[in-house]
Amino acid sequence: MGQIEITSPVDVLDSTGNPVNFGWACSSFFQYNTDFLRVSRLNVSESDRYIIFSPAYIIVFEILDSGFLAYASISVVPTKSKQKTSQIFTMPFSLGRFNISPNGGDDSIRIEQKKSFLGFISMEKGIKIIKTDIPKFGHQRRLRGEVVLFEPAGKAQSIITHAPWCKEKRAFRYSYSSPWYIVEGVMQFGTSEIVFSRGSAWGIFNRTSSVRPRSDTRFWASACGVCNSKQIAFNVGYGSEDSSAGTENAFFLDGKIHKLDQVTFHISPTDWLLPWHFTSNDNRLEMVFTPYQARLEHNQMLFHYIRSRQAYGFFSGKVVLDDGNMFEFKNLTGFTERRKTRF
Repeated sequence: MGQIEITSPVDVLDSTGNPVNFGWACSSFFQYNTDFLRVSRLNVSESDRYIIFSPAYIIVFEILDSGFLAYASISVVPTKSKQKTSQIFTMPFSLGRFNISPNGGDDSIRIEQKKSFLGFISMEKGIKIIKTDIPKFGHQRRLRGEVVLFEPAGKAQSIITHAPWCKEKRAFRYSYSSPWYIVEGVMQFGTSEIVFSRGSAWGIFNRTSSVRPRSDTRFWASACGVCNSKQIAFNVGYGSEDSSAGTENAFFLDGKIHKLDQVTFHISPTDWLLPWHFTSNDNRLEMVFTPYQARLEHNQMLFHYIRSRQAYGFFSGKVVLDDGNMFEFKNLTGFTERRKTRF
């Protein structure tokens, strides 16, 4: 079965709650109506992730609501040292408390816990704003500031996919990734200022909505930056769902998508800090990831757990564009992840 590009509006679910119309799109053609869900809210997962890069730091924000458990996590990772600081705010039996819009619309998420605040705001023209004020972040340092994410000039495209799990009738994964944002703003981190300036700071946004299977192992990698005066980005990944109708693998050049088929991650089984290798079955992508540090995260409630292992580093490689030309890139800042879940 070949990949199916969706080019006109279609529904993610039919009126009986079954997932339909599998494939991929580069614009918002999928329409996900949660009123059609015929499963318990405890079986529904929704998440937003923002990864923003400056020359000196990577900051990762994640908001996840899995029905049983919700959490917001923030990690501050310096690019030139192996120190990192993370903090997680958890909320048991959340049941959709964050009100994440499944269609990537103009929504706002506000999280307050004790004296800490996180805000995520979607504005017109694709602008996104992140505000944070955490008085005791990590080692008692304050994390406070605001960043703005802008779409690149012109009509930027995204990679949007809808895929089923073959053995579980109502389970599906609907994903929306835009890895090409331009970032501007300042975060005060203790006595240091993390400055995000146009032209040297970039951002990745990923939104996922799903009716979960009982377990899943997922791999994801993404990066963004400038090479040869071009803004470049990519999103690659896979899990246990059936992605034959449309993978989430894509390379972006100045916001324009170049679609890839299946991509495989080749990881050392003994040391995650050894170079990773990436290849595609259509021979269009070859790249090497050189990590400089890794991070483990474990969240659990009753029999439900999420275990993530992330690595941060630099990508170099080459990709064949849709017109057949080869594009090479070096030392693109990004991150990788393996995530295991069980419910």
